[in-house]
Amino acid sequence: MESPANGYIGDATREAEMQFLVIAYDGTDDLALARRLAVREKHLEGWYKLVADGHGITGGAILDEEGKMIGSSALLEFPDRAAFDNWLKNDPYVTGDVWRDITVHPFRVAPTTKS
Repeated sequence: MESPANGYIGDATREAEMQFLVIAYDGTDDLALARRLAVREKHLEGWYKLVADGHGITGGAILDEEGKMIGSSALLEFPDRAAFDNWLKNDPYVTGDVWRDITVHPFRVAPTTKS
């Protein structure tokens, strides 16, 4: 949602929170897609809760040239790195051995309006 107080997508009451960009690639073995699909609904349920709780800003699947899901990216907001790490270690794509190459970057969403 647009925040008139600071001009970025997010909740103005959460300005002190840290943002993280996650880029996660699935395994490349023959069972990688099957593992993803086996826990996808559980992963999406968790995503919907993250968004409802104000932690999920945006996210989606990374696709190969044929449109096959090969990973994910997400932009998230948490009070601190420990809270983020707790979410990550419990995500079904982690516990279900879907994501095998995960990169996390501290991030700051750019303003969407000029102050």
